[in-house]
Amino acid sequence: MAILAVGSVAYDSVTTPHGSVDEVLGGSASYFGVAAGFFSPVSLVACVGDDFRGEDRFFLESRNIDLKGLEVIEGGETFRWTGDYRNDMNAAETLDTQLNVFADFNPVIPASYRGYEYVFLGNIDPLLQRKVLEQVESPRLVVCDTMNFWIEGSFESLLETLKFVDVLIINDAETRQLAREENLIRAVRKILKWGPSVLVVKRGEYGAAMFTAKGGNDLDVFAAPAFPQEEILDPTGAGDSFAGGFVGYLAGTNCVDEESMRQAVIFGSVVASFNIEKFSLERLRELTFTEIRLRFSEYHKMMHFEGFEDVQD
Repeated sequence: MAILAVGSVAYDSVTTPHGSVDEVLGGSASYFGVAAGFFSPVSLVACVGDDFRGEDRFFLESRNIDLKGLEVIEGGETFRWTGDYRNDMNAAETLDTQLNVFADFNPVIPASYRGYEYVFLGNIDPLLQRKVLEQVESPRLVVCDTMNFWIEGSFESLLETLKFVDVLIINDAETRQLAREENLIRAVRKILKWGPSVLVVKRGEYGAAMFTAKGGNDLDVFAAPAFPQEEILDPTGAGDSFAGGFVGYLAGTNCVDEESMRQAVIFGSVVASFNIEKFSLERLRELTFTEIRLRFSEYHKMMHFEGFEDVQD
């Protein structure tokens, strides 16, 4: 099944302890789309300026992504972001943000996309996320991302959006900030009462945890470690790549039961683990589905253990 994905397409300039790159393809929708495209077709809705490079458009289209919903604003410039990870590889220091055409982004969903059953709402204004949902017909699964900027500045609007969301994917700090709770489990319980039935918490180098509401105050918990890696070149886009692998797998199998959700967490983790091996989208550009399946198998072996048996005297 195809996925409707709404988010940003940008040009990034990034510095890490391992080097730097300038004006490379980035943005939440780019990372999500390329990651999800390994599993399912993606129809992307975003905006760029007329400086958007032809080779970048060709690359996105070559990765199972339909760009009929990519609006090109004549006379405008594409969103730019500059970040530095030299002080902390888990969190970039933002040096410069130029929203450019993205400042006036008003997503219009093409008629051919409005019947899609799988919808991913990238990290944009919660009001715009609701405008997207107003234009789609009856999605089977709505997955949402957000960030501290919207949690702090548009809290009430975000709560309204969450009423229409099935799965929320955010990191552990954002989980605590959104719920205004220091304890993660209490934070999860509170958020799951606001609309989503599933909360996936990204934990960076510690992996990811999925919490599913089971009625009352009960939770079903599934946790996956991060894949062991000696060297991380660039963590930019890891969270969006995780979301792409997660939603892409669910849409590709057209199954959203508990077992499929758990497998989707692993596929999301697998794709994110490849993403951080090179700068920008370069590792995903050369990645093959065979490599994804092999690393999924490695994950399975890594997490497998036998059940407990009573020790006999």
